[in-house]
Amino acid sequence: MVIAGTKIKFTYEDYCNAPEDKRYELHDGDLVVVPSPKERHQNSVGSLYYFLRAFLQGRELGRVYIAPFDIVFSNHDVVQPDVIFVSNEKRDIITSDNIQGAPDLVVEVLSPSTAHRDRTFKRALYARHGVREFWLVDTDAHTIEVLLLGPNGYSDSAVYSTGQILTSPTLTDFALNIDDIF
Repeated sequence: MVIAGTKIKFTYEDYCNAPEDKRYELHDGDLVVVPSPKERHQNSVGSLYYFLRAFLQGRELGRVYIAPFDIVFSNHDVVQPDVIFVSNEKRDIITSDNIQGAPDLVVEVLSPSTAHRDRTFKRALYARHGVREFWLVDTDAHTIEVLLLGPNGYSDSAVYSTGQILTSPTLTDFALNIDDIF
């Protein structure tokens, strides 16, 4: 019997049993359908992954992943960021099925349908679980906002736009020409 006003919270097991013809995330027990990204979004995601992977090649610093690949923060919080970096120091959180815990760097490329959630819910979620660095990529404004985790959550480290070179506090010596992404 369901009592009026009671909210059903889905679990990681429910999430794993969701139909496979859609992409989902689990936000505080709410099962959220993630729409298929548009071309510009996918192009930016692919470029970011390419440049991060090329930088990491031969450096033995860690691994980079591209969506869809689950990050399981808890039984009620499972997300699939666009790009994920896990350092060698944290490699024990990588399993064959997913990542169990906070990666070092998470990238979300904003879409009209996800931008608000990425800037609010996911920003708070990533901070709460200890993701050190978080990038918000705006394909309309041609900017990448780099956020660094501090004692009171994320603070803006820098906003990079066309003609600038992005550097990462987490990936020493990494340099990314913003023009190569947009």
